[in-house]
Amino acid sequence: MRNRFRLLALFCMLLAGNVAQAQADAAFYEGRQMSIVVASTAGGGYDTYARLVARHMGRHIPGEPRIIVSNMSGAGGNMAANYIVNSLPPDGAALALVLPPTIVGGLYESVQKLRYDPSKLIHIGSANSEVDMCFVRADAGMGSLEDARTKEVVAGGSAEGSVTRAQPIILNNLLGTKFRVVSGYPGTRQILMALESGEVGAVCGISYSGMALQKPEWLSGGFVKPLVQNHFRGSAQVNKLGVPLSPSFARSEEDRQALELLFAPQDFGRSFVAAPGVPPERVRLLRAAFMAAMRDKALLAEAATLKLDIEPIAGEELQALAARLYAMPPHLIERAKGAQIYRAPK
Repeated sequence: MRNRFRLLALFCMLLAGNVAQAQADAAFYEGRQMSIVVASTAGGGYDTYARLVARHMGRHIPGEPRIIVSNMSGAGGNMAANYIVNSLPPDGAALALVLPPTIVGGLYESVQKLRYDPSKLIHIGSANSEVDMCFVRADAGMGSLEDARTKEVVAGGSAEGSVTRAQPIILNNLLGTKFRVVSGYPGTRQILMALESGEVGAVCGISYSGMALQKPEWLSGGFVKPLVQNHFRGSAQVNKLGVPLSPSFARSEEDRQALELLFAPQDFGRSFVAAPGVPPERVRLLRAAFMAAMRDKALLAEAATLKLDIEPIAGEELQALAARLYAMPPHLIERAKGAQIYRAPK
């Protein structure tokens, strides 16, 4: 009987603690303005996802805070993460929607240079995972990746560290392609404008759904064609179109493993992160609110209208993936690091 009373008392204490915590969280968020800082320019795919989440996630947070979105592109996507880590209090009132290279940046750059430690970012959740591809203009005369090994084509990219710049360089170094990379575009939208004008002939680091969202007429009209999927499994939709996977063109097992390390970050997709130091109970709250928003009928209906893929990944799963990547053997990290150094085609 005594044990029963002890268990009941313990249960009541835990329940009271949970209620008190929920009340404290509601008090923290009530009337507060939260922010999502997007590591890209306005109008692109990442920005669209951030604004969708901002419109719906607040309803699932105690206190129902209003969430605003701001854009902070630059430094290959690192500026947004740097901002929430170093310029804002780690209290759970600010999130960043970061690019996958930001998450793994600590594998290749020193914490001193980045001014924050990407391995310590707290993962709240991702709206979907990505399968990045290379697209070429139909008039570029490229029928396959083999053609890109013998024929030079200009690929547009953003700043150093961005996926649009990194992926064609990786393919050059590990597969022997001849992309001439012209970087410095502010974001994907500007690269697509350059592609349309003929300033560049190719773009890598965009998913099929991302291209369909921004330029559906290019796919339906044949203005661009998918060249290769930079992924190990590929997209089920794009696999049916017969678009090959770039790792299948690897020239050695070490190169194949390096590609696996380099392309793994795509599984982070549209990943929302918080700064290190956010209280654990608030992290749990934000993760739960994010996943609840991803199941919200209103969000799903709006996503369908916007033609956005919603395939959420829980923050706990993303945290575990980041930990596995940061535990990779040093020789593979060095190989992958070297593969991101640009050498212009001869």
